[in-house]
Amino acid sequence: MKIVTYNVNGLRPRVAQFGCLLKLLNSLDADVICFQETKLRRQELTADLVMAEGYESFFSCTRTSERGRAGYSGVATFCRVKSAFNSDEVALPVAAEEGFSGLLGELDTVAEGLEEFSKEELLQVDGEGRCVVTDHHHFVLFNLYGPRAGGDDAERIEFKLNFYKMLQKRWESLLRQGRRILVVGDLNIAPTCLDRCEAEPEFENNQFRRWFRSMLVENRGSFFDVFRAKHPDRREAYTCWSQSSGAEEFNYGSRIDHILCAGLCLHHEQDLENHNFVACHVKECDILTQYKRWKPGNSLRWKGGQRSIKLEGSDHAPVYTSLLELPNICQHSTPRLSARYIPMVRGLQQTLVSLLMKRKVSEQVDGINIKESCSETETSSPDQCGTPCSSSSQDFGFLSSRTIECSSGFANEAACNTLVTLSSEPTKTRPGNEIKKKAKGSQLSQLSLRSFFQKSSIPSKSNLADTGTESTQIDISESNHLPNETPMPANQSGSVEQCVLHSSASIQDADQDELAACSLKKEKNSLALLEWQRLQQVMQNSIPLCKGHREPCVPRVVKKQGPNFGRRFYVCARAEGPASNPEANCNYFKWAASKPRNNKG
Repeated sequence: MKIVTYNVNGLRPRVAQFGCLLKLLNSLDADVICFQETKLRRQELTADLVMAEGYESFFSCTRTSERGRAGYSGVATFCRVKSAFNSDEVALPVAAEEGFSGLLGELDTVAEGLEEFSKEELLQVDGEGRCVVTDHHHFVLFNLYGPRAGGDDAERIEFKLNFYKMLQKRWESLLRQGRRILVVGDLNIAPTCLDRCEAEPEFENNQFRRWFRSMLVENRGSFFDVFRAKHPDRREAYTCWSQSSGAEEFNYGSRIDHILCAGLCLHHEQDLENHNFVACHVKECDILTQYKRWKPGNSLRWKGGQRSIKLEGSDHAPVYTSLLELPNICQHSTPRLSARYIPMVRGLQQTLVSLLMKRKVSEQVDGINIKESCSETETSSPDQCGTPCSSSSQDFGFLSSRTIECSSGFANEAACNTLVTLSSEPTKTRPGNEIKKKAKGSQLSQLSLRSFFQKSSIPSKSNLADTGTESTQIDISESNHLPNETPMPANQSGSVEQCVLHSSASIQDADQDELAACSLKKEKNSLALLEWQRLQQVMQNSIPLCKGHREPCVPRVVKKQGPNFGRRFYVCARAEGPASNPEANCNYFKWAASKPRNNKG
């Protein structure tokens, strides 16, 4: 059995990167896949993001929008199974829980071991969607995304302390019940100097690192750090790299994605030496470095402070472990927390009454549209169209199919158009009334397929000469042949010509004014461009050179709240890396010159 943990830094972009969710899951080739930082809200859990053939999934999403953020964390556990019902596979959990407090489930009761905390405290911790618990009978699996807390952010430090304090209580309760525990995920803690590139002397004194190490077996705790148990002395084994500094290029990272294990093995000889879950059931544990965005052979992307290539992927690498000798369990079905039961995925069940009501309303609307679209054909002769047309309500049930038949060929199309536009007595047609009727019909009735194939209502004279057909539109366009026409007097014709001359002269004046305005605008734009280029040159000349490489630095702005918020500074443009590497960032830093503030008093 293979288990993978992977901080995807957004599930949606990872699915897009691989083409679909199934390809992403299959590429990891694991029985249980635990994702962190899915960045999905509950209403965004659509089938393309949560359902894949052969997998059952369990999600936990952010339930709070505090600090002005929503959907910023989230975890998901995918289990590869042959069947979601009546299965004896260990990968399919017998129970699943969103969060670890017990308050987000159907029972809404505090989990054992957490009674000392109030419901408000538990819900605050569980509200950020940082944990999914799945019970696989042989062990209980915790998929975690640990909070991140800056050195001077007292609120988040307190939140992180409560998060791990509550988790420890829950783990101790399960261990007292004789359960085995696997903890996987991005815990946002690098436990020792070996797990951080160029760690500072006081690195291990951090309170969260001290807590992490206190949980390990070597410090009389209950958990094994499975990776270190298999690779105790491996260096430069990192799982996360800073995106903003290009740290992947020189492997300048941290190991904060972990797999922890606690509990006895499945063997009966418990008194034998070195019998524990890791020694008896863990075959391997390692980092899947092939998922790193930066790979050997990539061109330098940070020289001059600009990325030369765009890298796809997360800023984390997956970690996996392989388990041995886990027998099948009793038949069971997927828990209710499974994503297959989410309403956005499964759909909302409809009652028979609501379905019939929708159908009745739809039929009434269709009947109204049919009557309006056929109001013009009621006085026409049925035998003028190539297909039978009737005004009875019984025949209008198949109007759409008949419309398609009428427009299937050019000859039928012309015949149907004639039916719509001509009456049985063409000499008595009233163009004014017909235009009003068409305008009214276009506002109230739905367009039919036939309307898209009708020709223009006012064709050109050349088209009229070519077709040689007579229609109501032809009579309208050639209305000068009507018997009641009054010819235009000669003096009126002259006045019209004078009006045309005056209008053409005014148009020429307007064109000249427009050309003058355009030339003035172009001149202003060219002056602005020259000024901007001059400013850029001045700014370029003012950018300092880093001392390590004698290359232009890149400007940055302080975005952190404080006395220096918004202040500009310059740093080396190279990617972050070890100080021993001359190709890496030389750590040059300089504040940008700023005018002193005038104190008014």
